[in-house]
Amino acid sequence: MNVGFFFAAAWQKGELTCSYLVAYNQDMDKVFKALADATRRQLLDLLYQNNGQTLSELCDHLDMTRQSVTKHLVILEEAHLVVVEWQGRHKRHYLNAAPIAEIYDRWIGKYERQRIDALVELKRKLEEDTHG
Repeated sequence: MNVGFFFAAAWQKGELTCSYLVAYNQDMDKVFKALADATRRQLLDLLYQNNGQTLSELCDHLDMTRQSVTKHLVILEEAHLVVVEWQGRHKRHYLNAAPIAEIYDRWIGKYERQRIDALVELKRKLEEDTHG
């Protein structure tokens, strides 16, 4: 296959953007979408409390059908918030906190850093005033 043709066709369809930020935002959008739903957040909390649960175990804590829980788990998997591992016939679900850490670093941590720096500066000035 002609690789140049493949890239030209992908470019025309808008599949290639050559922008890291576009790919980053699409991945981050999936995480925000997954976290926007209370049931999905509850599933993440259940996995945080007891990682490696099966679908049946997760359903025991929720008042909804297996199919509904499965749909929520698929969205969490697509956002890479949940990873699965097959153990024989059992599919176990595990929490992957890395995407949440990325959100923290990108959207929360930088603002928290400013607040901490301001408190350190305030402490320094107060100590100067009392010792100076």
